[in-house]
Amino acid sequence: MLKYILYMKSYEINRNHATSIQPSRFLRSIVERNRHGDLVGTFAVCSAHPAVLDAAIQQARKDGTLLHVESTCSQVNQYGGYTGTTPAQFAAQIRESAEQAGLNQECVLLGTDHLGPYCWRSEPAEAAMYKACELARQSVLAGYLKIHLDASMPCRDDPAVLDASVIAARAAKLCKAAEEAYSLLPAGSPRPLYVIGTEVPTPGGEVVEGERPKPTSVEDVQHTLDSFRIAFTNCCLEAAWENVIGLVVQPGVEFGDNSIFDYDLARARHLASCLPASPELVYEAHSTDYQTPSALAHLVEDHFAILKVGPWLTFALREVVFALGYIERQMPEHKSDSSRVPEALEMAMLDNPAHWRPYYHGDGDREKFARAFSLSDRCRYYWPLPPVQTEVQRLLNNLHGPLPLPLLSQYLPSEYEAIRSGEIQNNSTAIVRYHIQRVLREYACACGAHTRR
Repeated sequence: MLKYILYMKSYEINRNHATSIQPSRFLRSIVERNRHGDLVGTFAVCSAHPAVLDAAIQQARKDGTLLHVESTCSQVNQYGGYTGTTPAQFAAQIRESAEQAGLNQECVLLGTDHLGPYCWRSEPAEAAMYKACELARQSVLAGYLKIHLDASMPCRDDPAVLDASVIAARAAKLCKAAEEAYSLLPAGSPRPLYVIGTEVPTPGGEVVEGERPKPTSVEDVQHTLDSFRIAFTNCCLEAAWENVIGLVVQPGVEFGDNSIFDYDLARARHLASCLPASPELVYEAHSTDYQTPSALAHLVEDHFAILKVGPWLTFALREVVFALGYIERQMPEHKSDSSRVPEALEMAMLDNPAHWRPYYHGDGDREKFARAFSLSDRCRYYWPLPPVQTEVQRLLNNLHGPLPLPLLSQYLPSEYEAIRSGEIQNNSTAIVRYHIQRVLREYACACGAHTRR
């Protein structure tokens, strides 16, 4: 009962703050309040899928809280990324969609996730870093306010494991590019806020079928902070150092094809006591997808006040689209014109295996199962392709009207209950949004921005 009251209090405070102050100041206030013991945080939606973004916008509008969206350098970059959008285009799309939905643009916070040389890591370090610095500049000029600096991945001419000092020096170089871009913005523009770290999970989650990841040690936290402080000072970035609000460490959470490692308080709670007094920062937790509600809440309580979620959202999208397909195929009126979304996805993934081949292993049957159902959700890269989009649109068009209640109860029981109670309308668009929002509500609740249902 006490925790419920604390969540209610945090929800009301967050709601008032999010609708009254500028996004970067709101984020800094979250950091300050979390460090002083409030059960508050923020979660970043790390996805570029339109259905996921629509669900996130509507959830933020309903809750009266901040919409926090981040893009990786693979999704969005100066060359378009796999979404075909630059930082300026992505920022414009998010703001336009938010405005059309009635969400004030002052409630939109854009960030970069894993900004660094990752998607150019097959090139020499100098070339990869040049491109990463250009992305940093374009992101800041596009209005991105939260910059996750990630130079932890080795490039073609690097050793297999980079020293912390090298990672920090490259991150400082990225920060310098961001600060130079900031100097070109109109006077009074909010300054970028930064997240740093060396123990950074691979973008999109790692393949971990077996041993639980070991939480970062207290000694490594201090070594990382010292390395970054020195690197920032060497680049004359003392002012930017004061705007470092997050540190990425390994809290021992991860997921793979068919495994989830939940947050273990006993193994990772030592991290809560080793944050520095200056700069006043919190931890940023990556790969939190599929964590239980209590695990997410405990992460926030232990100063992991910035939670990242991505694959779980597109996994939920895949779940609901496949379920709608099962419903469609049972309806007599669509026997002859049913969509074939799973088949289109499978064909697209076989035609271009680059996004899943390094991650899925086993015989042909195991690989086929993983392509469709893996928790790693590598099929998320294939949703934008025209043949897949054609089948998705056919499915949504076929199910635009009321769906049969018996089939909803069979394949989508949570959505059936929401329709029966009048919470959502009985159509495919509302059902897709609600299913994705089931994940978003877990994060909103853990961050103190939504009450438990």
